[in-house]
Amino acid sequence: MGDSKAIKTFTDSNWDSEVQKSDNLVVVDIWAPWCAPCRMIGPMVEELAENYDGLVKIGKLNADENMKVSQLGVSGIPTILFLRNGLEVDRVVGAVPKTYLEDKIKYHIGGSAQA
Repeated sequence: MGDSKAIKTFTDSNWDSEVQKSDNLVVVDIWAPWCAPCRMIGPMVEELAENYDGLVKIGKLNADENMKVSQLGVSGIPTILFLRNGLEVDRVVGAVPKTYLEDKIKYHIGGSAQA
């Protein structure tokens, strides 16, 4: 039973297996340790990962350590990407309230039941 941490750590090396090939909605929090707004929304993203564990794969991608960030067209952080079948379906830039992120998750899992 580990420590029940639902949040994943995405990296360049596990991107394909964890994100591209995932059948579930994937939410990626792109952050960096020096980014104050990133640190502000981090706990919210972790709570959402706990709440939606099994339904949505939620994880963090460190912008300083992974080249994937530039391939995703991310120019500012925090950026939260919503991906389905490896394709971006939504994006949120900047620190936003937890309810805003939760509404986006609900929309994407509710509106894609037949996908």
